Amino acid sequence: MAEVQAREAKLIQYLNEAYGKEKELETALQAHITLTTRDAYKKRLKQHLKETKDQAKGLERRIKQLGGKAEAVPAPGPDVVAEAAGAAQSILKKGVAAAKGPLHAVRGTSEPETMLKNAKTEYAQEAEEIANYNAIATLADALADKDTAKLARSYRREEESMAKFLDRTIVALTKEVVRAEVPAAQRKSSASRSRSSSSRRSSAASKSRGSSSAKSRSSSSAKRSSSSAKPRSSSSAKSRSSASRSGGSRSGGSRSSGSRSRGSS
Repeated sequence: MAEVQAREAKLIQYLNEAYGKEKELETALQAHITLTTRDAYKKRLKQHLKETKDQAKGLERRIKQLGGKAEAVPAPGPDVVAEAAGAAQSILKKGVAAAKGPLHAVRGTSEPETMLKNAKTEYAQEAEEIANYNAIATLADALADKDTAKLARSYRREEESMAKFLDRTIVALTKEVVRAEVPAAQRKSSASRSRSSSSRRSSAASKSRGSSSAKSRSSSSAKRSSSSAKPRSSSSAKSRSSASRSGGSRSGGSRSSGSRSRGSS
């Protein structure tokens, strides 16, 4: 029985850590939504806020099913001291989350940069949540708790989807920051220098390829000349030899004809 209690207590501990994080993010996401002017980004944040609230509720239900109490504490316990500590930490975390809203409002030197900084913070939070649910799923598998493992994997997929969206959004927002804060002339100058450098590298590469091609053609031509010279020399030798034999035959034929002529006389 003691082993079962230890098993459930460890599961409740990990689930409560994830629960506390979800409750913290509810407040932070609400603040970020008010600071977001990009429609697609705002829509996705609202969708994820709903996911976050649903995840918190799901975690709370599972904790109760395991005999625990949903609290934003690292290691909840049944005794009064642990409950008091848990309540204090929960209040503290809520205060920190609430404070993040005003702090995030003054981040950055432009509207795009404020959203960019918020997106980077959200991306880091997603990484932590993915790690939380990965740990819970692995723990639940090791303790033969299929229900908790299934829940954790479902929530992890939602966090991974949000992380992918934020990854793309960070790239887009960074480009917006460049357009908003870097003068166009400097951007064009930089782009022009980049193109010029690229053109020089391309020209050098073309010259190098041309030189290599010329060397290759010269080498191939020399090889062909050498190869064709050998057969012609051999052919000439054969021709001369054949001519010599032919000449000898004709000469012999003349001598024989002369002899027959003298004999006849």
